[in-house]
Amino acid sequence: MNSGAADRPWRQLFSAGRKDLLTPGPRMVDEFECVASVLLAIAFGHLADVQNYSWAAFSGYMVMRGHISDSLLRGVLRIVGTIAGALLALVVTPMVWTSASASAVALALVGGGMLYAALTAKRSYAWLFVGLTFAMVLLDKIENPQDAVSAFASTRMKETVAGTAACILVSMLSTFTLRRRWPDPPRPPAAGVGWHRDAARHARQGAIALAVLPFIWLTFGVPQLSQAAVTIMALMLIPVSGIGKSGLIAVGRRIVLRAGGCAFGAALAAAFLFLAHATTHAVVPVLIAGTVLGVMVGRHIENGQSTIAYAGTQFTLAILVTLVPDSYAHAEIEPGIARLTGVAVGIFLLLPVLVGWHLVAGATGEPPSDGPVERGGI
Repeated sequence: MNSGAADRPWRQLFSAGRKDLLTPGPRMVDEFECVASVLLAIAFGHLADVQNYSWAAFSGYMVMRGHISDSLLRGVLRIVGTIAGALLALVVTPMVWTSASASAVALALVGGGMLYAALTAKRSYAWLFVGLTFAMVLLDKIENPQDAVSAFASTRMKETVAGTAACILVSMLSTFTLRRRWPDPPRPPAAGVGWHRDAARHARQGAIALAVLPFIWLTFGVPQLSQAAVTIMALMLIPVSGIGKSGLIAVGRRIVLRAGGCAFGAALAAAFLFLAHATTHAVVPVLIAGTVLGVMVGRHIENGQSTIAYAGTQFTLAILVTLVPDSYAHAEIEPGIARLTGVAVGIFLLLPVLVGWHLVAGATGEPPSDGPVERGGI
């Protein structure tokens, strides 16, 4: 085996698209739109007094697409899914959160069901956020039993609306300015695939990993398990053509990219956080500068025509969870570490389930190409 083959994806991470990093065009416009959307989402989050500003920022980042119609549809689906998931959590969480077993069943049924819908339905993005929001609210309640469920549900909805509203405003402004010169045509609508046996099995595997989370909290008290739930569902969201007898290879590729992107993003974020503390009179400007740089680099990688595009999204995620604190006056690395620990827990719970089925199924060889990571895009 070529000794340089293994590290080729990570060399791409640093070199992807560097030749056109400063070349005016639709790609650069998209990156500036994302920066403006993230900064405006943070401002809207403060105005709405949300709990997790980084989630509002990430919503502003993830909703953005090159054409206003795509951004608007994606934003509507994210808001509708979030509201539906929050309302479902308001009904179910009070009945199950005191029991790890009942919580596990709820996570498996709702999370697994919504994951299947996200894999196969036409409006997959909305279905994904029903499951994500339900899991986040339930796990937040388990971790913070003294707080009201309605508070968790309310802040999740406000965070999503703040980020989405910021994105739509920026996208509309860009439509009448920059996009007149550098347009980006709308993408073809996604099509549902109907009943799919492999997708159903794949969703059940995700449900098993989700069901373990309440017991992880009960046994180890790991914080930010909601990030583990997000990680599990996001990693399992592959095109159904890439599942085959086993989704291990396709999901494993996403795991490597998610872990690598988060690691590099966390390293850059930690450097800016250290610099911010070293320059005590310029904490906010340094953190904002790091956020801007991180969003630009992450989106540039994500927009590249390479196998490591998904790592760009995770790079940005690590930047935002670390450099967008709940309070700029008390910016610390611990919340970012806790959230990234949740990502690691999700990966470690998912791997044994996938490997176990892979061995049982006797799946060998490479599955069909998993194509672009766009159905859910988180």
